[in-house]
Amino acid sequence: MDKTRVSEAAGPERDLRRLTMRMPDEVAAMLELKRRGWGVKKIAAEFGACPKTVRAWIKAGGWRRYRRAGRPKKLDGLKDWLEAKMTQHRGNADVVRQDLKDELGIEATLRTVERAVAPFRQLLEAERRATVRFETAPGQQMQIDFGETRVELAGVKERVHLFVATLGYSRRGYVQAFLCERQSAWFEGIENAFRHYNGVPREVLFDNARALVDHHDAATREVTLNARFHAFSRYWGFTPRACAPYRPRTKGKDENGVGYVKKNAVAGRRFDSLAQFEGHLERWMREISDTRMHGTTGEAPILRFLRDEASALQPYPNKPPFRQTRDLVRRVQADCCVEVDRVAYSVPWRLIGERVAVTISDGRVRITHAGRIVAEHGEGLARERVCDREHFKDVGHVRRADIATTPAALLRPLEEYEAVAGGCW
Repeated sequence: MDKTRVSEAAGPERDLRRLTMRMPDEVAAMLELKRRGWGVKKIAAEFGACPKTVRAWIKAGGWRRYRRAGRPKKLDGLKDWLEAKMTQHRGNADVVRQDLKDELGIEATLRTVERAVAPFRQLLEAERRATVRFETAPGQQMQIDFGETRVELAGVKERVHLFVATLGYSRRGYVQAFLCERQSAWFEGIENAFRHYNGVPREVLFDNARALVDHHDAATREVTLNARFHAFSRYWGFTPRACAPYRPRTKGKDENGVGYVKKNAVAGRRFDSLAQFEGHLERWMREISDTRMHGTTGEAPILRFLRDEASALQPYPNKPPFRQTRDLVRRVQADCCVEVDRVAYSVPWRLIGERVAVTISDGRVRITHAGRIVAEHGEGLARERVCDREHFKDVGHVRRADIATTPAALLRPLEEYEAVAGGCW
């Protein structure tokens, strides 16, 4: 007998291990030969195997994997407890390890806990990323958001805030560039979007921006809107809706729209001024964004808008914009200007060093001092100097000799002081 036959015949454990050394097709062939009337020894000789191995496969009735008995593990029997703790601590295995020691008195390494909770971590991640796509009826919803990027304007990298609005049904978008993300920018962007679509949707979906939402409870979903924004929504006749906290995918259409604008409309381009960049965005919306084949709807947004959504929007009301006034306080700098939103506005040079009140409303900047308007300008663009020549009149030509230096009437002659002192000094 050769060594192979001896090793195959060396005990039942060796026979069980031998089961795993045969492929499934070999075992199937053994069973087929047995069905045809072959004897065990003949089958064993055909495959070069031990008869005990053949008998074991025939008795098993098919191929099976040999599984040796595993040794007991420290966290065996704690599956439900570990799953509950992983859900409670949002997948933090180290906190689960701490609870394991404090509550059950079991000390384990972090790696041991991580291996035990690996299946639960995958479920938590899948649950977090799971998204159900929902579609809205024509004219039902508009999603809005701001995205920040850097654009080269006149050779300088400027931080620009992009207001992006997207109609939920047609996916038609509107983009406007701002130098800030204040409430006034939100209001102006929304109003210009309504004007762009020539209609008002029934509801507007947004995230929990501080300019729009004062408080949003993640547990109860109770929303407290900013009072001025609430008045703004009533003025234009739409229902404001804040998406769930920590779930920006609730308004995924607009989240994708912001990324699309950054990668396509901006895409590292250079512009001579903010006005040129705004003109580029208008052309891009008209020639690129509106006419592209949308990946989800399979249609151009402008075609879908004109066919189904334009008539479904609420008619654009013939009313003036919702006026918002900003009141600021600034100190006049040595260049005779005050700075607001990176724009310098001139004031009379005699007010250098003084504090003045700045009011911005309806595209006008009014500067007052001691209750009197001292300067008024139109709103400027970033890094622009808006100046009035009259504010610099006579500056640089005033000499000390031009200022009256007559003594005050209450000053006494020096002779009187000398008489009181008993003589001259």
